[in-house]
Amino acid sequence: MRLIELFSREATAIGVTAPDKDAVIDRLVDLQFTHGNITDKAAYKKAIYAREEEFSTYVGNGIVVPHAKTPVVVKPSLAVVRLAEPIQYNPDDDEKSDLFFMIAAPVNGDLHVDILARLMTMLAEDDFVAKLRLTKNPGEFLDLLDQEEEMRFGEESFTEQKNVDDHYRILCVTACPTGIAHTFMAAENLQKAGTAMNLATKVETNGSGGAKNVLTAEEIAKCDGIVIAADKNVEMARFDGKPVVITRVADGIHKPEELINKIV
Repeated sequence: MRLIELFSREATAIGVTAPDKDAVIDRLVDLQFTHGNITDKAAYKKAIYAREEEFSTYVGNGIVVPHAKTPVVVKPSLAVVRLAEPIQYNPDDDEKSDLFFMIAAPVNGDLHVDILARLMTMLAEDDFVAKLRLTKNPGEFLDLLDQEEEMRFGEESFTEQKNVDDHYRILCVTACPTGIAHTFMAAENLQKAGTAMNLATKVETNGSGGAKNVLTAEEIAKCDGIVIAADKNVEMARFDGKPVVITRVADGIHKPEELINKIV
């Protein structure tokens, strides 16, 4: 896998205006979320700040690489912000920063280390960084990254880790016929429980507004099992051949860990 595969135009923002560190992190987290690889945006953001408290992710030359390794990340991805005007990211940084790369990595293995190693090797070249600062749009920015990586590494993968394409371990469906409150309370508690147990988890909700965050056939095929916490009929044929736990929506609210443990 090449590093460029972890970027996208939707997760690359050029010419951004942001007054401070918090505003930059907010924008980067929003961009990361566009990849569809993060199950809980708030938990991911919390992990980013926890890492920042351990040590600064400022690397010099106006570049910052915030990163987090957390179970709410299903697949690795990168987001980019280039500011129109640099900011003082940390009070003790030796210069202001305008170029930010945010890494999202799953908990399996050390992908974040492999991503950092290749990215920092490329960013060590001042001429290359100067060219990145001159690009006019996300397409030009990513094309330049692609060209630099190909020139330096060809098709060599940035990691030897085999399981780069992670998957949701636990899938859930919550449903209530009378409204949305119980549906989303159960969804939130199941999501939190899965995250706390270091299990990548996705929850489909089916309240009065219809099905949201619908489980895909690929996700179902790869998962360990499915928890159905519902007080109404749920389409079950799609789960044929997979371990399924069926219970009331109230159980999803009050004992989510117990339900997930029946799968794992």
